[in-house]
Amino acid sequence: MLHGRVDELARIGQLLADARRAQGGALVLRGDAGIGKTILLDRASEMAGGMRVLRGIGIEFEAELPFAGLHMLLHPFLDRLDALPGRQADVLRGAFGIAETVVRDRFLIGVATLTLLSDIADDRPLLCLLDDAQWLDDASSAALLFAARRLTAEPIAMIFAVRGDEAVLPAPGVEAVRVRGLDPSTAAALLAEYAPGLADPVRARVLREADGNPLALIELAAALAAEQHSGRVLHEFHVGPLPAVGRVQDAFRRQIADLPAATQLALVVAAADDTTSVNVIMDAGKALGLSAADLDPAVRSGLVIVTGDGMSFRHPLVRAAAYRAATSVDRVSAHRALAEVLLDGSNADRRAWHLAAATSEPDEEVAGELERAAQRAGSRGGSTAMATAYERSAELSIHPARRSTRLAKAARAAYDAGRTAWATDLASRAAASTDDASVIAEATYIQAQIDVERVSPAAGGKVALNGARRIVSCSPEQAAIMLTEAVWIAWVGGDSVLATTGRGPLEAVTLPPTSPLRPAVAGMLGFLDLLDGAPAAAMEPMRGLVAAVQAGSVDSLTVHTITGFISLLVGDDDAAAAMLETLVVTLRAGGMVGWLPYALEPLALAQCLRGRFLDAAAAATEGTALAVEVGQRNQVTAMTAISAWLDAVSGDEERCRSLAAEVNAQAARHVAATACARWALGLLELAAGRADAALEHLDSIYRDRIGYGYEIRAAPDFVEAAVRSGHIDRARTMSSVFQEWARHSGHLSTGALALRCQALLDQGSDADTGYAAALRAHETASRPYDMARTHLVYGEWLRRQRRRSDAGAQLSAAMELFDRLGARRWAERAAAELEVLGARPAPRSSDTGGSARLTPQELQVVRLAAAGLSNKEIGAQLFLSPRTVGHHLYRVFPKLGVTRRMELAYLDLGSVT
Repeated sequence: MLHGRVDELARIGQLLADARRAQGGALVLRGDAGIGKTILLDRASEMAGGMRVLRGIGIEFEAELPFAGLHMLLHPFLDRLDALPGRQADVLRGAFGIAETVVRDRFLIGVATLTLLSDIADDRPLLCLLDDAQWLDDASSAALLFAARRLTAEPIAMIFAVRGDEAVLPAPGVEAVRVRGLDPSTAAALLAEYAPGLADPVRARVLREADGNPLALIELAAALAAEQHSGRVLHEFHVGPLPAVGRVQDAFRRQIADLPAATQLALVVAAADDTTSVNVIMDAGKALGLSAADLDPAVRSGLVIVTGDGMSFRHPLVRAAAYRAATSVDRVSAHRALAEVLLDGSNADRRAWHLAAATSEPDEEVAGELERAAQRAGSRGGSTAMATAYERSAELSIHPARRSTRLAKAARAAYDAGRTAWATDLASRAAASTDDASVIAEATYIQAQIDVERVSPAAGGKVALNGARRIVSCSPEQAAIMLTEAVWIAWVGGDSVLATTGRGPLEAVTLPPTSPLRPAVAGMLGFLDLLDGAPAAAMEPMRGLVAAVQAGSVDSLTVHTITGFISLLVGDDDAAAAMLETLVVTLRAGGMVGWLPYALEPLALAQCLRGRFLDAAAAATEGTALAVEVGQRNQVTAMTAISAWLDAVSGDEERCRSLAAEVNAQAARHVAATACARWALGLLELAAGRADAALEHLDSIYRDRIGYGYEIRAAPDFVEAAVRSGHIDRARTMSSVFQEWARHSGHLSTGALALRCQALLDQGSDADTGYAAALRAHETASRPYDMARTHLVYGEWLRRQRRRSDAGAQLSAAMELFDRLGARRWAERAAAELEVLGARPAPRSSDTGGSARLTPQELQVVRLAAAGLSNKEIGAQLFLSPRTVGHHLYRVFPKLGVTRRMELAYLDLGSVT
């Protein structure tokens, strides 16, 4: 009988009911050991009815084995892997060690897990129960939590039982339920059920000691001696305020201590083992002089349960008590014996860790075993396990050089796992233990990447520059990549002076003539020329870098991503979009979720500048969600700034200001994102006709920047705001700067904006000619938003010249384009100008077509569906389950006015802006 837990059971019941309606979700039950989490999981299983139930459990001594917990949960369904999209099936096989697949991004395992769970739930709803989830290996917990956050359209419920608070197995985005102690009356009822004969003083003492912990109530009562049942003083119980869990472990230790010595040793072997195989335990026991009969007393006492060829402890605290109460000699003997029987290849990792646990002095042979275990973990995407194995391998290393190299590799793996504090410690130890410049540089690079997120991009850039200087001569290619990133992130962080200090090291890098990184070095030197205000010298090498990446001759993801931004700085937005779309496809195909936010940021910017706002919103929305998922705080800030810019264009004033405020709160960390947010606020004011306020926001961008960097793209708006507010001299200065950049850029789209800037400053026929030329360039460059803006200012100028008919034509064209683009505030400004002319603009519909009503993710889904991809293929690209894809399409069809999937191919989705 389950006592109490009414609220917890009600919440579990609601979760199951929702899952049966394909509105899945997840819960995390948090509480102390013995508080009743496992019982709640048992009851959830009983409540599941016709649902399929999968159960898994975290095992403390498997925490170093990547995907051990996930394999335990999913192994009955490995025959379904062939139904998964190819790359997802491959990475799960690699993760489970049944194929030689290298996993390049650990988050792809989460996507594959979601797809497999969705497939399992095809015939009936699914309930996944994970007990002792605090002991799941990090790779398994990351994959399962990734899936848990994406169950909203699935007939799947997941429940994690976790010992500890939110610091243990953090699960952002998953609802947590705190399981607390039983209230006094319920605790008394439970105790009466399990120990009805206790005398009143003993009962009162047990209730006080247990403090509402159900397991403590049961085990403490069971541990009472005969004299305590009769009411005598409980001499064996502590009087001090120790936690109930500790007292339960004491009770288990006493039960174990009453067993024969051979049985106690057999329990140590069983506790040290993580295969739960009776045969493995008995084979190891033979080496210690034990027999199968030595386990019988533990089975009779109920401390362990043997079923078939498997064995488990009655409660994880029994296992912990058996292991921790043993002498160090017995523990070492148990691990050594287990290592001697785990000789087949499938147990190589287990053998390595048992050898490590049995070794207290440096031993290069054991260190080598652990290094190979680390490499296997890395190939399967188990970054935490990889770091742990490399760190222990370093500790057991005899040779100093191998020790420092292994520490550096451990630091890289810890960084990849998102464990920055640990990575910092490992990197520091690696650098301090060697004079090898390459190892020191790698350790420094890791620290720089950590500082980018933990401190600021500028801080990370400074550290990376210092590290790269050490290896310019001995490792020029590594130095080239480090310097490329260092210069870029220093500038992103707002420290242009620091960025320019990279010139010397970049010039000192000597690469072979055939090195694919030569264009990167030349391009970054060109970027520094641009920052120094010399676009004439900058453009050619920067274009050379763009061309090299477009040609596929540069395979560094770091360089490829930065080149996307570089393309925007040379004004080639179309090349940037094409290049970055290709990169995004590559990253999706490889499942490299962690890299996607970095590629989606410049892609979103390119689409903003091209006037393709729905595409930009799709990239920004996805980039934000993924950056949150993988803990990339700076990327969240950057994406938020882009979203604010898009809201400024669409006229969502409240959301624009709110998002801009979030970005401005990070001004000291991410100056580039702050500039974008200030640009957004300037646009918002400019669209509303508040030129003075617009100029104030736009001017603030240039107080933090020098040269022709990212802020150059806001210059046309600055010119318009300055002209409208009467600051003609400032407008002329900025127009001159922009025109020089645009001239060297050489693109029609930037040239059109330069013509508009000049026309804003001109009078009479010069202005007329300038506006007309700008419109022709816009049309050729296919820039509908920029064209609408030029139509608007041209129409306003014509109205002031009293050319009413011509003005009406320009303003009507502007309003029509703004309406189509969803730029509501700009359309209102054009309509207001038409009303001044006495025209009556036709009523404007807020609905500009079915595609305009799509959410960014719906747009992505429907475009891929129109291209002929299946739901599974779409899900594989967008990291969604196939059923979620189907849910999106179900909602999209009425919006688009179609009834069948094949009709999507005939819609003009490619031109949606």
